[in-house]
Amino acid sequence: MVAQTAPSGPLAQLPDGLIAIVKADCPACSLIQPVFADLAERVDLTVYTQDDPAFPEVADWVVDDTDLSVSWHLGLDAVPTLLRIKDGLETARTTGWDRDRWEEFADVENLGPDLPPFKPG
Repeated sequence: MVAQTAPSGPLAQLPDGLIAIVKADCPACSLIQPVFADLAERVDLTVYTQDDPAFPEVADWVVDDTDLSVSWHLGLDAVPTLLRIKDGLETARTTGWDRDRWEEFADVENLGPDLPPFKPG
């Protein structure tokens, strides 16, 4: 399976739910890699990967953003970034790994229980 291609241009419609922007070269992103698969099973999650279409894993919820069109459109400064999208618009954002914040953000419990509770992006 090959990662999807990210929508291009500033008018690209983002899918509703949670969106994570990540890159394989990011230590925090690599640390929390298991969290993405867990979240994808529990909520509507789309992961845009900036540097490796096979990271965090090849799955139908991973989208290739190696051209950085989505990242640029969203004005990202750091990864991992987790966003909430409703009706194609961003309603909330958090950057870095903060278990409590991500659990609140995603409305889930017991996220990454074996990981450190915090790692900046």
